[in-house]
Amino acid sequence: MAVLVVAAGVLGLLVGSFLNVVIHRVPRGESVVRPPSRCPGCGEEIRARHNVPVFGWLVLRGRCANCGSRISVRYPLVELGTGVLFALLALRLDPPDLPAYLYFGAIGIALALIDLDCRRLPDAIVLPSYPVLAVLLTASAWYRDDWWALARAGIGGAALFGFYLLLALVYPRGMGFGDVKLAGLLGGVLGYLSWTALLLGAFGGFLLGAVAGVVVLAAGKGDRKTALPFGPFMIAAALLAVFVADPLGRAYRELAGLA
Repeated sequence: MAVLVVAAGVLGLLVGSFLNVVIHRVPRGESVVRPPSRCPGCGEEIRARHNVPVFGWLVLRGRCANCGSRISVRYPLVELGTGVLFALLALRLDPPDLPAYLYFGAIGIALALIDLDCRRLPDAIVLPSYPVLAVLLTASAWYRDDWWALARAGIGGAALFGFYLLLALVYPRGMGFGDVKLAGLLGGVLGYLSWTALLLGAFGGFLLGAVAGVVVLAAGKGDRKTALPFGPFMIAAALLAVFVADPLGRAYRELAGLA
């Protein structure tokens, strides 16, 4: 188990480095493969030894080796955050489930930050994730011989997609179709785990969004008409549900005398 957790964490650092490219380029319609990473200040290609996740930024003290311009601290934070998330997922989940949820964690980080930056959830990430996650969850279900989990994922994905679609049609100013398309993905990955995970993830986003709205109002950073991107709250609630749904479900059953 320890080897798997460490390996997942290292993989997360590497994936986080790639996610920085995705977050910067995908909203601009640019290729994530070419050209190689460059300094946004001088345009000089970043040397391989300076492109090591987290450590490269620390060695350079957050500045370009060529022109000395500052490199945002968000780059190493994305790398470190992805590494920590991957390690925690490896600690929480069984190995057959891990590929699907590592993929989901990676796109979740990218989508949340893109939505914060651009108020968009790009189809270029969301739509291809449907077949990718379908294949990965099917492989997990086949390995486990647990086809009900896969059926539950399909039901959860369809239900959450339909619920968000209804909200978008009834209140289009408060819910975008990017959120609707993301909801189908969240419903699938949460439904695969359990009904408890699906319910927590589905409604946890609204709770987190409401709390954030209160904080914004209390801090004087906006008013009741201030629009906050909802995608990050949906993703945060879904990831939280992955970790807490199982222990909360057990606690509820024990309190209800069902254990």
